Formats: sequence, structure tokens, C-alpha cells
Amino acid sequence: MSTYDTLETYIVIQTSADKLTAHLRFNVADENLTMTAKQLEEFVRSNGVVHGLLPNVIANISSQPSLFFNNQTLIAQGEAAVSGQDGTIRFSYDMKEEQHKPVEIEGGKVDFKEITQLKNVRRGQLIAEKVPATEGKSGVAVTGEVIPGKNGKEAFFKLGKNVVLNPEQTALYAAIDGLITMTDKNKINVFPIYEVNGDVDYNIGNIDFVGTVVIRGNVLTGFRIKASGDIRVIGGVEGAELESEGSIEITGGILASNKGFIRAGKNVKSTFIQDGNVTAAEDVLVTQSIMHSHVRAGRNVVCSGTKGLIVGGMIQAGERVVARTIGNTMSTATAIEVGVRPELRAELLELRQNLKVMNDNLDKTEKALTLLDQLAAMGQLPSDKLAMRIKLGATKRQAVEEMSVSRERVLEIEKSLEDTETARVDALNTIYGGTKIVIGRYTRFVKDPTQRISFRYSEGDIMMVPYL
Repeated sequence: MSTYDTLETYIVIQTSADKLTAHLRFNVADENLTMTAKQLEEFVRSNGVVHGLLPNVIANISSQPSLFFNNQTLIAQGEAAVSGQDGTIRFSYDMKEEQHKPVEIEGGKVDFKEITQLKNVRRGQLIAEKVPATEGKSGVAVTGEVIPGKNGKEAFFKLGKNVVLNPEQTALYAAIDGLITMTDKNKINVFPIYEVNGDVDYNIGNIDFVGTVVIRGNVLTGFRIKASGDIRVIGGVEGAELESEGSIEITGGILASNKGFIRAGKNVKSTFIQDGNVTAAEDVLVTQSIMHSHVRAGRNVVCSGTKGLIVGGMIQAGERVVARTIGNTMSTATAIEVGVRPELRAELLELRQNLKVMNDNLDKTEKALTLLDQLAAMGQLPSDKLAMRIKLGATKRQAVEEMSVSRERVLEIEKSLEDTETARVDALNTIYGGTKIVIGRYTRFVKDPTQRISFRYSEGDIMMVPYL
């Protein structure tokens, strides 16, 4: 009888269903059974197991078969195929991160107002890119067969609104300035409007957005909204900071308690402004009242609704201020300035203050130089004083030059104050005593209540003419 036939009587080789392992099992426990490692290996191979044989195991079984009578023994180990990794979409923002999470500031503190980290993008900015799938790696069965590796699945973009693919379709870009948003079925969009359905409070936090912001609620004291587009508040604004490169519209009015500010690159519209600080590059349009506020407009301030009241504070406009009623029967101090852009008035005030400081410093420099010049004339100027004299001389020249530039700018602004032909203040119903009217560089105080009147500049004075 051959060795093969003998071993066939005693040994069974079993291959697993996935062909990745083969086990040896004894059918008959015969203490007299002998074999060599080579004979056993040839028997295993004759059973179709040709790859991944374990030489040490074969050697051990052939030398002492009786130790393996009662167990199945792993005799060959194949190599499993490795699946490739699926492709993914890598975003420029972490789309899964908690939107409402406070920001850590220095010293381990947390700013509970900075919790809305919007996924802002500018037009043309990369939103997401495709990470390609990887190929699978083949394996080998104990039978010697190649087990093909499964390739990873390619990811693909689900295109929403206002996004564009590159020609290779490997990267996604924003078509507009806006907010990256995932909608149903993981569509990727860029929306130009960010909406809050409720108040801007500690649940929402400060907002900084590259598009338009719509708040369907109130903006509470101490919070900030910054927008590259418009800001619309379908509610009221307390002592908050609103800054927009476009227009700001507040349907519920501004009740600021002398806190925060409203600044718009275009217009500000509101039902009322109380104890507020409002600046618009173009117009401020109010339907009810402006009370005890500082309002600045590059063009016009119009408060001409059914109430149309301006009382207290300071109103500054580049061209015109219109209201139904200005001031009150209590003669509350109310200042109306027209005929120059508010920022020019602020610059003029600052220039005059700076000129005064520079003049005082120049006076001190000149006195010190006079003293040093006297010492030099007497031949009593030591080397350290000589260096000081040179330095003070340079300081004086620089101060004279800076003062000259500032004086020219003052004259330039003052000249623009003379150009006040279009500037006017219109009281459609009544203007009360206690009101100060400034047109350009001219001032007039109103002493007695006057009906339907218009203030304009004419020939070096502010004239009162009937409002038509």
C-alpha cells in the first residue's frame, strides 16, 4: 500500500468555505502510525492545499502524530483579499461639528456669545473636494486561487443651489457669497441668506455672515450681527451692535439704552430710534420718532410718518433732515446739522484738537531750542546737548510739516462747508424752541415754536422760509 493510501486512511484535510484556511484531522488514532514531513506535505498538496502551508506544523505532526489525534489542526493559511477604501467628500468646514458651541478665549474662558460659527464662503472659494476611492488588494486561497480584492466605491457630489464643479469634477466651488448648507439627501448648497427664527440671544450668539441676515425676532443687548449683505430684523433691536455693508431694516424699532450701534453701508430703516447710535452712508428713514439719539446720514434723515417726531440728541445729515415735529414744548435741547457729511465734521473736530496739541508741543520744542541756541552762542554747549539740539531741530521741522498738512485739510473741509445750497431742514408741522440748526459752518437757535418752516443757507446766514 502506498504512503498516500495509508495517510488517506488516517487523515482528512478540510478546506474552509472561503478557502482561506485548511485544517488537518485524524480519523484513526493509531500509535504505530509513522510518516515523514515530506510525505505529509505531499499528502496535503494532493488534497488541493498548495498555498500558505505551515512547515513547522507539518514537521510537528509528522514527528509526533499522537499529540494531534484529538484536535483539528490548522495546516495552511491563505491571504485574504483587502477591500479598497470608499471615496469620500472632504469639506472645507467640518459639516458635523456642533453649530452652537461656545468659543474658547484666552485663559481657558468661554465666550457664550460666540456660539454660531457660520460656514461662510466667498464666491469662487473651494467648498469640497473628492477624495478618490482606492483599489482593492487581491488575496490567495490555500488552493492557490487568486481571490480578487473589491475596489472602493467612488464618492460623488450631490449638487444643490449656487455651487459649481471644476471640469475634472473633483472639486466643488461656491458660485456666490453665502452659507454652505446641507439639505435633504445630502445636497450641498450655498445660500445667500442666513435666517434666525427667533431672538438673537445666548441660544444663537453673535453672527458674522458674508450674505444677508434675517432675524425673525429681537436682537438683545450685548449681541452683535455683522453682514456683508443686508440685515433685516422682523422685531426690535436693543443695545446691540449691527453692522452691514448693505442696508439695515428694523420693523420693531430700536430701543438701545445708549448701548451698541447700528451702522449701514447704505440705508437704515426703522419704525423708531430711542437712545440709539445710528450711522448710514446714505439715508436714515424712520416712520415714527427719533428720540435722544445720535443719528448720522451721508445724505438724508427722514422722519415723516404720522408721528414724525425728532426730539433730543443730535441728527447729522449730508443734505437734508425732514420731520413733522422737531423738539417739544419742554424745549428739550435738539441739534440738527446738515450740509456736510457727518464723517467730515468728525474729522474736522479731530483735526482741530490735534492741531492744538501739536501747537503746544511745538511751543515747548521752540523754547528748548532757544535755550540751547543761547548756550551755543556762548560756546557752552556740551556734546550731549548738541545731540539734543539736532534732535529737537528735526522734531520741529516734522511738526511744522504735519501742522501745514492738517491746516490745509481743515481749510478744504471748511470750504466744503460753504457749499450748502442743497442743505435744508424741513419741519412739516412744528419746530420748537431749544432746537439748534447748523447748516455748513453757520448756526441758528430756534427760540419760539414755528409752524411749517424750512431752514436754508443764503448769503452768509440761515434763512427761515415757509415749507412748501
